[in-house]
Amino acid sequence: MRAVLGIIGGSGLYDLPGLEKAEWQCVESPWGKPSDSMLFAELNGLPLRFLPRHGRGHRFSPSHINYRANIDAMKRAGVTDIISVSAVGSLREDFEPGRFVIVDQFIDRTFARDKSFFGDGVTAHVSMADPVSPLLAERIARACEAEGVNCQRGGTYIVMEGPQFSTLAESRLYRSWGCDVIGMTNMPEAKLAREAEISYATIAMVTDYDCWHHEHESVDVQEVLRVMHDNRERVQRLLLRIVQDFPPEHQACPIGSDRALEHAVMTAPESRDPALVKKLDAVAGRVLGAGG
Repeated sequence: MRAVLGIIGGSGLYDLPGLEKAEWQCVESPWGKPSDSMLFAELNGLPLRFLPRHGRGHRFSPSHINYRANIDAMKRAGVTDIISVSAVGSLREDFEPGRFVIVDQFIDRTFARDKSFFGDGVTAHVSMADPVSPLLAERIARACEAEGVNCQRGGTYIVMEGPQFSTLAESRLYRSWGCDVIGMTNMPEAKLAREAEISYATIAMVTDYDCWHHEHESVDVQEVLRVMHDNRERVQRLLLRIVQDFPPEHQACPIGSDRALEHAVMTAPESRDPALVKKLDAVAGRVLGAGG
């Protein structure tokens, strides 16, 4: 299978130098409208797909992103691997603003979002024990080393609902749980990518110390934007390096993230809802079959 790299994030990611055949296309999804059109492009011969998570101009709050449509659109666009680029707050003294964290675990504290493609009519349960594809994480880590980007390999990302930032009590609680960074966007994104059998990894960019650090001001939008702007050039260099070293053929994920539905569907074929099966054509057509 040919590798197709999907990148989900904000501005600065889809104007990489050297992009070829760049064209914004609307990818329709039976799960509603994705956040925006998708940029189809190539770089060094590798097909790329860029999706602005919040829409261009940052139109959607974390709670109102249509995560299912976004991941379904990525699947329909042929994406085999997704790199998420996300701004996060630090819950550790040594994870200072400007550091990149290649997280390997999530704690999902969101509650107002659709978290699965499956439900009444077709039930499936995928494993989320290891939510990040180790091959993809390793590629990011090697690219960071090659580009001299300050990064931490491994960490737990707690995903809060938002859109408000944490209270001091919440921030202290999450630190006591051993969480490393906090953000609002990677769940249910990572869960849906697993259901869609797309390998997934996150570059978490630390922008602030949330509100727990007594020597730093509580997080605000202006500070987040300032650090994100400062990170833009480093993120671009990092993505260019990842693309430069990315294999042209998709390599099987060692933890099976690209085969997550192999034994996950519980509903017997004769009991499946044909309407839901039809909506699942891109996400789960491989295991459900054309006839449902």
